[in-house]
Amino acid sequence: MELVFATNNIHKLQEARLILGERVSLCSLQDIGCDIDIPETGDTLEQNSLQKANYIWEHYGLDCIADDTGLEVFALGGAPGVYSARYAGKEHDFIANRKKLFRELNGIDMRSAQFRTVITLIRGGIIKQVEGVVEGTITTEERGESGFGYDSMFVPKGETRSFGEMTADEKAAISHRKRALEALCKIL
Repeated sequence: MELVFATNNIHKLQEARLILGERVSLCSLQDIGCDIDIPETGDTLEQNSLQKANYIWEHYGLDCIADDTGLEVFALGGAPGVYSARYAGKEHDFIANRKKLFRELNGIDMRSAQFRTVITLIRGGIIKQVEGVVEGTITTEERGESGFGYDSMFVPKGETRSFGEMTADEKAAISHRKRALEALCKIL
């Protein structure tokens, strides 16, 4: 089965390909000649994921998946959430985003958080959504060089290492995106 993954994020594409393996052949936006940054103007992960998938379906007529992921910190009322990529500004600067999150959590002991991924599938015009969640805590300093985004500051429940200290395979085995992709596989 072939699907377009509506993302320009090479890290997400590689992670999804690793998780799905041979079950699904994922094409990138570049593979279909789509070189725009698809707008994400929704107020929820569900809305943004649907907006991106709808763009591919409406403009290219191709079966596709799109995701939106947010880091939800409970002490901050779920922030950064849907604004995770733009938490410190429109530039998608994850160094600035991590610094801002550390500032916001300065002096706060309750550091429980979760990564949540929502995936929208449009196949033959039929829309379905699934999600994957991994709970954990936010560290007090960055740990590890692997991964991207907030990985160096998030320790998943049951682990002592941050996602940033894990190999890609180790992270993929327990990640929120894996859980969402596994839910997706069940409905394919």
